[in-house]
Amino acid sequence: MKKLGVLLSLSFLAVLAGGNALAQTTAVGDGSVYFTTYFSNGNTSGATDAVLRIVNDGDASTTQVEGVPNGTLYASIYVLNDSQEMQECCSCPVTADGLLSESVNKQLTANTLTGREEESRGVIKVISSLSGDPTANVLKAGLRGWMTHVQGNRNIPEAGPFYVTEAKWADSNLGAAEQSSLQDTCAFIITLGSGYGICSCTLEDYDY
Repeated sequence: MKKLGVLLSLSFLAVLAGGNALAQTTAVGDGSVYFTTYFSNGNTSGATDAVLRIVNDGDASTTQVEGVPNGTLYASIYVLNDSQEMQECCSCPVTADGLLSESVNKQLTANTLTGREEESRGVIKVISSLSGDPTANVLKAGLRGWMTHVQGNRNIPEAGPFYVTEAKWADSNLGAAEQSSLQDTCAFIITLGSGYGICSCTLEDYDY
């Protein structure tokens, strides 16, 4: 009986330890709210369009009653040219488990602050937010994203002049100064751009 009791106790402890390990595994997630990526060969003859894809992981939707529309997050998008100057900004809604696809040529560089549409390369920054105002973000993790990149192909001419790669956004550090700079510059663009400098949002689940 003693041996049986010891075995049962060991089995219970093993199950408990396994449960704790599972709980620790499932509880760990990526709490990033700020991401950076780049675009290249945009608005370039012979090159395909690059696409910024954003997914809402749905975690925010667990805070309300199931079946009630909830959990929408906003992607505050800031587009900078290769001179580090912000050219466009906007905030696009992404519902729980939804997919948003943004064209570099049609949505992110088609209405630049300077009125030029030939921006070919630069940096894209995204903040995951509860607010639909890119000048006043309320940070909330939950958005995840990927970006296609149009690469110039100079080593294999028979494959064509361009080819496409895809990569996840880079998780980045969002300090108070960086957040303030992005929001304040965007506010300046919206206020003084006379309609220029505001990027547009595609319908959700419309892909390129």
